Amino acid sequence: MIRYLFGNALHRYPRLRDSMFADRATQFHSRLKWDIVIDDNGHERDQYDPLNPLYVIWQRPDGTHGGSLRYLPTLGRTMVEEHFAHLTGGARVRHSAIWECTRLCLAPGAAPNVSAALMLGGLEVGLNLGLSHAVGVFDARMLRVYGRLGWPPAVLGQEGEGRHAICAGLWAFTPDLRRPLLTRAGLSGRLSQLWYIRTFGSGKVVLAA
Repeated sequence: MIRYLFGNALHRYPRLRDSMFADRATQFHSRLKWDIVIDDNGHERDQYDPLNPLYVIWQRPDGTHGGSLRYLPTLGRTMVEEHFAHLTGGARVRHSAIWECTRLCLAPGAAPNVSAALMLGGLEVGLNLGLSHAVGVFDARMLRVYGRLGWPPAVLGQEGEGRHAICAGLWAFTPDLRRPLLTRAGLSGRLSQLWYIRTFGSGKVVLAA
């Protein structure tokens, strides 16, 4: 199932929270060899996790993390603005209709549909909020993955060459993406809507303080 949780609500689901940060350490530090800090609990958190982001999380039946991504409004602090502005040609990506998506993570052994489910959850947020785009930084090798899922980004710029290049891109939120993502995730539109409404109701998300 998909859970939508602000950072200040993660304490309500300690098993989900701890397994998410542990899986982030496994993916980004152990597997991808990013130069990031791992705490004494074996968890990966960065300077943006304390900013009360919105997490879109695939929760396994046992309550543990299956995959996740993280959203922050671009009117506040973002990774693109503070560390990767050179990938956007110097243009500042700061707009109320654009949110930054970071830390897309899959748990070891995640089911094949989890990537599509996370993209679907991200789309539900954008469509329900009336956002225009998500912005994010990603490895060039992910372009093939996003294309296979049917939602490739428009690349704003890149650094490096080949599959190890780092790219910045924009994902447009459009309603026509929902049906193919539902199919790839193996979910019904009614269930996806129910998961969203259960968290936020039928109105728009109100950012937690």
